Amino acid sequence: MNISKDTIYKVADLARIDIKEEEVPGLIQEMSKILTFMEQLNELDTTTVEPLVYMNEEVNVWREDEVKNQLDLDQGLGNAALRNERFFLVPKIIEK
Repeated sequence: MNISKDTIYKVADLARIDIKEEEVPGLIQEMSKILTFMEQLNELDTTTVEPLVYMNEEVNVWREDEVKNQLDLDQGLGNAALRNERFFLVPKIIEK
């Protein structure tokens, strides 16, 4: 596939990348190599290959939820710098 100078600038613009004029010939060559490799991959017969969701076949082992000792309200708020009866008080960081 032929990659033009315009194609390089269009891809750079879409990627929000600033490129210099002297970088364009090298980028044309690199992009051509990448597309040539992709064309080789398209020649492979993948009709019997199932699509992957994950790279390995490990299955996540889930455990049952168990209720354990919990902190009461006073213990949970005990080390708070600022608090009221039931909540942590934090400084406002977002202005309207």
